[in-house]
This record gives sequence, structure tokens and C-alpha cells, in this order.
Amino acid sequence: MAVVTMRELLDAGVHFGHQTRRWNPKMRRFIFTERNGIYIIDLQQTLTYIDEAFEFVKETVAHGGTILFVGTKKQAQEPIQEEAQRVGMPYVTHRWLGGMLTNFQTVSKRIGRMKELQAMDAAEDGYAGRGKKEVLMLTRERVKLERVLGGIADMTKAPSALWIVDTNKEHIAVNEAQKLRIPVVAVLDTNCDPDVVDFPIPGNDDAIGAVKLLTHIVGEAVVAGKQQREERQLAAARDAAGDTDAKRQAEAAEAAAQAASSDEVSAADAAKAAAAAETAAPQEVAEVQQPHAVRAAEQAKQDDKSETQA
Repeated sequence: MAVVTMRELLDAGVHFGHQTRRWNPKMRRFIFTERNGIYIIDLQQTLTYIDEAFEFVKETVAHGGTILFVGTKKQAQEPIQEEAQRVGMPYVTHRWLGGMLTNFQTVSKRIGRMKELQAMDAAEDGYAGRGKKEVLMLTRERVKLERVLGGIADMTKAPSALWIVDTNKEHIAVNEAQKLRIPVVAVLDTNCDPDVVDFPIPGNDDAIGAVKLLTHIVGEAVVAGKQQREERQLAAARDAAGDTDAKRQAEAAEAAAQAASSDEVSAADAAKAAAAAETAAPQEVAEVQQPHAVRAAEQAKQDDKSETQA
């Protein structure tokens, strides 16, 4: 089943590029034609690249990876946040904080500070003993941190990949990802540089409908990856249970074999004992009968001797 259809891309306006005077020559291979001073993107190629990006995101998530959704331009903020929250992935919809990837340890400290302020605000007596001015300053600090770092509050390490809308605007995020060799999946308009992206999707990065559709596709790839991961975990659990049952059956069979062998040995010993007893019985009878025969012979000799003397 296709991830998306050509009709859906056309309806969302994914094929519209920038004006011909605003373009990057490196995007030439993705351009189908020019119409009324606007470049038209080749959607046949877009479909192919969407399939590749979908498979990459799905496999990344299936192996336990995370995808960081990035889109700070006005058209991208709402779709990015909605899809990221829907699939349980981190996101950045406001200003990209420099060092968010390359200096994640420091950013983690700011996240810790944000959580501390949130806990203080949630507690009934969190601001006890503080003046109004201090409470106001702490509230402003919390709101500012939530706006910048709220989407990555649960991110404990660098992401496995990035989904970016408008690589020109998010060039700092792209540069940091390149330094850390983190793969980048991005929608590329006709004014973007395809060389900085690992999995490009040629398309319109300005129209809200196009951004929403492409971001939804990435979200669906995340969902598919999570399902695949759950299936693998269940299969591994079944295999482990099967191995345990097989081991138990083997142990039971071995114990039964040992018991049978022990019974055979016992039976053989009993047979040997019976045979020995049968062999010994006539000898004992003979030994018992022999003294009687000797005494009878001696008595007969004495009787003969007495008769002779008489």
C-alpha cells in the first residue's frame, strides 16, 4: 500500500516551488517545469523519496530510536507540535537553542531547571516565603524555558534522527546534526541545498497544507515503527518462553531417562541376586545332607562290628 498518493500531494500543493529567481541550482534535478514564474516540483520523484524516508524513520523507531521534529516557522509550528505529541516524540517549534545537540549536557541542566520551576509552581506552598517580585521573575523564567525546551523535556539523549521543515531557516539544527552524524530527514523546497540532507523530500515547505501532510506522513512512519518494535518484542518474548519450555521438557526427559536407567539397573541387580540364590540353594542342601550320610555310614559300621563280636 502506498504511503501517499499523487492526488493527495497535488491537493496539498506539495508541487509548488519558489519563484524562478529564488532557487538553488542544486535542486534542478527535482524540478519538473516552470509555470508563471514558479518552479513545479516533480512529484513522481517526491513519491519515491517519501517511501525511502518513511522506511528509514520506521526502521529507526523500530530499533528504539527517537525522531526530533523541528519546525520553528509559523506555518510549521502547529503541525510539528501536533504530530510530535500524537506519536510521543520530542519537538522544537520555537527558537532553536544553539547547542541543543552539540552541547546537550548543558541543555539538560536547563531542562532540569525548568522541571524544578514547574514542580515549584505545581506545589501549593511552592512560592512560600517569596516576595511578589521574585515569584513574578520565577514565573517568567519558567514560561521562557517551557517555550524553548518544553518539547524536549523528556529527551534524555541526542535523537536518532531529525525531521526538519525548511532547512534554510533551521540551518543551525542541520549543522549540529551534521557534526554529530545524526541523519536528517527534511522537506526541500526549490531554494534549499539537498547536499546537507540525508533523506530529502522535494516539496513545498511554505504551504500549511503541504507541511501538515508531509509531517503527518513522518508521524505515521513513527507509529509503524513502534508497532514493529512491539511485535519484535512479543516475538522475542515468545521465543524466550519457547526456549524455556523446551529446556524444561529436555530436563524432564533426561530425568525420566535417568530414572528408567536406574530401574533397569535395579532390575538387573535383582535378577543377579535371584540367580545367585538359586545356585546357592542346592549347595546348602548338599552341605546339610552330607553330615547325615556320614553319621549313617558310621552307625552301620558300628552295628556290623557289634554283630561280629557277638
